[in-house]
Amino acid sequence: MFGKRWQILRVRGIPIGVDLSWLLIVALLTWTLSQGFEQRAFELGVDLGMPVIWAMSLLVALLFFCCIVLHELGHAIVAQNTGIPLRGITLFMFGGVAQLEGEPTSAGREFWMAIAGPIVSAVLACVFAGLAILGDYLGWIVPVEMVLWTLAGVNVTVLIFNLIPAFPLDGGRVLRSVLWAIMGSVRRATFWAATLGRAFAWFLIAAGFFMVINGNFLNGIWMGLIGFFLSNAASGSYRQILIREALQGEPVSRFMNRQPIVVPPGIDLRQWIEDYVYRFHFKLFPVGIDGHVTGVISTRSLSRYPRTDWERHTVSDAMDRDIARITIHNDADAFAALERMQRTGSTRLLVLDDHGELTGIISLKDLLRFLELKLELERDEKGRPQTPRYLQGKRREEPASSDQWPARQSEVRDQRSEHWHPDL
Repeated sequence: MFGKRWQILRVRGIPIGVDLSWLLIVALLTWTLSQGFEQRAFELGVDLGMPVIWAMSLLVALLFFCCIVLHELGHAIVAQNTGIPLRGITLFMFGGVAQLEGEPTSAGREFWMAIAGPIVSAVLACVFAGLAILGDYLGWIVPVEMVLWTLAGVNVTVLIFNLIPAFPLDGGRVLRSVLWAIMGSVRRATFWAATLGRAFAWFLIAAGFFMVINGNFLNGIWMGLIGFFLSNAASGSYRQILIREALQGEPVSRFMNRQPIVVPPGIDLRQWIEDYVYRFHFKLFPVGIDGHVTGVISTRSLSRYPRTDWERHTVSDAMDRDIARITIHNDADAFAALERMQRTGSTRLLVLDDHGELTGIISLKDLLRFLELKLELERDEKGRPQTPRYLQGKRREEPASSDQWPARQSEVRDQRSEHWHPDL
């Protein structure tokens, strides 16, 4: 979802960063605010001068995103208190997202986690409005009052927009928590909340289209982009629930290859290529002796050695000895394996037992094949497929090798167990 990202600080151990697209929206917001401040100054009969107006605009733009961070911290702190790990908070062109590594385990926890952000925005709006009123009473200079009233207004806007009951906005998550409590099923609650979210998203897209054809080009394009973002987020959130329900509780031992091809560390690279890569068509192999894994070797390792030197270097020379990131315990479930693959970009995981001995290898291809079959065969009480047609991703051919992560990455990249809160 994000491109270049810079971490700027940590709060309570939560990394806070900005995406490259954030710089674009800061510039656009500063320009838009400058026009509003100039018009307001004209109405008040005050000559502030363009340098002051631009300084006010930039200050409000930056403070606005500080408010977004506080909004996201409201979600994040409640999530931390309920035991959900956090990857961080990222500011990007549509606002901010709190990336949580998990889902709430009850409707009540979902409600409080969802409502925490709007509560923060409401408090901020009251604080800025109160300071503006105090400033008017004490006779503060006009630029200060204008900045305070503007910050109060944008926090009210964030509050109202996020309380719209359209998933995955905060209001949609509150709605899901209520439906979850009533229906007793997070999947059904997510389906209906996501359906309303997509309906609202397409309303924004249609409104943006009519704004464009009526000459309001910039605002129309912006509203349309927000609509497309919300539509994709709603669909992705529902697919995430389906994948979690399908894979959680399924042991990795059910999918793993119990007879993995293990490469001995003493053979040279040329022999490894000829006898293993060309024969078995894998890009990554465990290296070890008698079931004890000492490392892994992949075709990427060859980039460090000229082809003419392959006979002079062994697998032991080229292998990666840091294997912790691509290993998983044989008692783990399939969803944990999928999450590990997503975090590391690896399509194969080594399955180890309590003694660190290799018991098998699990591949992304096998997980996706099982997932596709389960979602297709398991039907709801009315006999319909669990996944509505408009929420299903495009069907793809199985990759020839389980190492072809890019061919499948787009299908699962939004299925990571994260809790997204766009604040627009």
